[in-house]
Amino acid sequence: MKYVVLIGDGMADYHLDDLNGKTPLQVANTPNFDKLAKMGCNGLLKTVPDGMAPGSDVANLSLMGYNPMHYYTGRGPLEAANLGIDLKEDDVVFRCNFITKENDVLEDFNAGHISSPETKQLIYELNENFKDVGTFYHGVSYRNIFVYNKKESVKLESQPPHDVTGELISENILKPFDNEDAIILNKLMDDAESVLLKSKINKKRIINNKKVANSIWLWGQGIKPEIDNFKEKYGLIGATITGVDLIKGLGVYLGFTNIDVPGATGYFDTDYSAKGEYALNAIDKYDILFIHIEAPDEAGHAGDIDEKIKAIENIDNKILAPIMKKLEEYDNYALVLTPDHATPIPLKTHSMDLIPFTVYSTGMKSDKVDRYDEDSAKNGSLGVRMGYDLVNYLINGF
Repeated sequence: MKYVVLIGDGMADYHLDDLNGKTPLQVANTPNFDKLAKMGCNGLLKTVPDGMAPGSDVANLSLMGYNPMHYYTGRGPLEAANLGIDLKEDDVVFRCNFITKENDVLEDFNAGHISSPETKQLIYELNENFKDVGTFYHGVSYRNIFVYNKKESVKLESQPPHDVTGELISENILKPFDNEDAIILNKLMDDAESVLLKSKINKKRIINNKKVANSIWLWGQGIKPEIDNFKEKYGLIGATITGVDLIKGLGVYLGFTNIDVPGATGYFDTDYSAKGEYALNAIDKYDILFIHIEAPDEAGHAGDIDEKIKAIENIDNKILAPIMKKLEEYDNYALVLTPDHATPIPLKTHSMDLIPFTVYSTGMKSDKVDRYDEDSAKNGSLGVRMGYDLVNYLINGF
């Protein structure tokens, strides 16, 4: 039996006035999404338990078969795992964004999608100046890591920068403001500005009229989690295809093989065709394959309707289409199409909305839903299911 879970990060959305009251999924040309919906059964997933923030970390942990209420300890350590960072018992791992600030306003949560070679140099310069506070680690583009060796700091209140873009920095930094660790780390974020502005990287970006990475933002902190090995839990050998360290980090903790795909960037310019091609080879080698595409989520954060529709269409044509054809070679398989969460254009951030999913498994009777979108899924036979039960359903039946 082969299992494939295709995750379009943040694909689900709201009915938009700019689309005559339709959602991006309803407007996009998605013949393969719709074919899969017609073949299989449909419903709604709740990937984020009540009381938890609707982040990609929580949502994807859920889709991979783990109740976040039991296993989740923060976003930072998940991303650190893919970087091979050896964490000590008292280490707290923060996600570290390079951001653009204008006076006291968080203008851009990704510093104009600054490149990885540029941030590698900036990370080096931060470590040269602040090694007495903690250690910075280079990730991908604006997504990096900071490790702080004081376990109590995990209790600080932090804000995802994409949730407070356009707001005052001074009101959204680490809290409580009078906490000793918050004072140290908020000062670090403030002091980083002078170092970054002196960098040749930013001077060149200014000359080229690009947004500068003139500050850092610490958030999503956590300690090293204890997560059951996926093969031991479910009896399946798994793999991931993604351009995002967070998902790869989950793969590390679960014992998956993380398949590196050239051109997988985690942004609009990701190589969809390459992901599709690598997926075809992986299906032969692994029992279960999680394929994650970040681009729809990035479009949602940017409030860019056109890019979101384009990303959805690329997933349909360049990834799902060849996968559906490949799986026909097998007598028994199951294929799931789902977002991890919604990233509605009007909100420019994640929401707690239930998300549409469709699943086809050999021998499954169709529920007569004729297309894949938020409204159609409500009429599906699967009703509302918890995301962390998805893998169990695939193995044992719905």
